[in-house]
Amino acid sequence: MTSPLQITLISCAILGFRHGFDYDHIAAISDITSVQTKTSTAMRLGLLYALGHATMIALLGSIVILFQLSLPQRMDSWAERLVGVTLIILAVYVMGSLVWGNARAVPPSRAAIIIRCYRKLRRKIWPSGAASDSRTDDDVNYTGPVAFGIGLIHGLGAETPSQLALFLLAANLGGIAKGAGGMAMFLAGLLIMNTLMTASATGLFHGAVPHPRVMRLFVGLTAVYSFVVGCIFLLGSSGHLPQLS
Repeated sequence: MTSPLQITLISCAILGFRHGFDYDHIAAISDITSVQTKTSTAMRLGLLYALGHATMIALLGSIVILFQLSLPQRMDSWAERLVGVTLIILAVYVMGSLVWGNARAVPPSRAAIIIRCYRKLRRKIWPSGAASDSRTDDDVNYTGPVAFGIGLIHGLGAETPSQLALFLLAANLGGIAKGAGGMAMFLAGLLIMNTLMTASATGLFHGAVPHPRVMRLFVGLTAVYSFVVGCIFLLGSSGHLPQLS
């Protein structure tokens, strides 16, 4: 006979696997892998994003389990709206680069867009630093720390209190060790799904790299997707999005 604790642990694993296929994971992993020329680099950076996400969940989950606390609902609400604003701005910028940019060039990644905008702003404020920045503007891409950092940020805003409450439930049913077990099951499910997603996205975009027009079509579809999802997040209505699994 299956005990309540076993049911909870299994639920944690299933929830982690399903969460790995959420809308924010799709956007981040597709963006990171779409601008890499080597499959090994795409896989490495995609997995670093997943590890960053898992690290933040582990930190939040540890607080929930050790201190028997539930995270405030408002934190998730504000994070959702912030992500929505970011997605909308970046989607508009990417779509503009597709319409008015070089027809045969692969559009820059969202990380490149953010870094370039920051550098342009810094040049206006501190013109003396323009020379050092301009030398690397054409070679901006994701790095390991950037991908990991994006994962950390997504982990902070993507996990709802109800999901983290499963860790607390596991701890209440069997103690801190069992709560940590529930968190480990959740993280295992999430990492498995994100590994599969990264491998799939890497294969898809690597096949399109020799064909810039096809690549631009994929990036354009991603921009439209980001804009629509961003509007929904901004309205605080992510709960109304169709379940992906």
